[in-house]
Amino acid sequence: MSPAAVQERAKHLPLEGDVDFALRLFVTAILAISIGLEREFHGHPAGIKTLGLVGVGACLFSGLGLEIFGTTTDPTRIAAQVVTGVGFLGAGAILRQGSEVHGLTTAASIWVVAAIGMAVGFGFYVPAIFTTILILAILLLLRPIEKKLFHRYQAIKESVEVKIVPP
Repeated sequence: MSPAAVQERAKHLPLEGDVDFALRLFVTAILAISIGLEREFHGHPAGIKTLGLVGVGACLFSGLGLEIFGTTTDPTRIAAQVVTGVGFLGAGAILRQGSEVHGLTTAASIWVVAAIGMAVGFGFYVPAIFTTILILAILLLLRPIEKKLFHRYQAIKESVEVKIVPP
């Protein structure tokens, strides 16, 4: 796509001044913190502060990408860099302990909160709110289903673990 075409499409996502930009940041903070509350409540490392910062940061970068700095600005280039950067941040949340891997849901939460922040930053409030509700439903509603359906697997795994007790 040519820079002129990108510029034309970006005009459909305008920022209506500083108050609009501040509103987008505020809405993102609420959405990101709501997901962070669920993570914090269940004792996971990326909670309220982490997800709030990731979401607001992604929103800020996206909003800045809509501002015209010079002759051509391509907001999708900034969005692509946010996705890459947040991917590295999420990768740092994944830990391997022996044959087990921990932190995948935390990493995915960081990644999806960045996407929500970018959506709000670009002015797509309804998809961002819907995605937040969907993510909360996945995190909250699938937990009991997961425990109920896969409790046998967990019991077998725990019985197989070798525990060394010091004398």
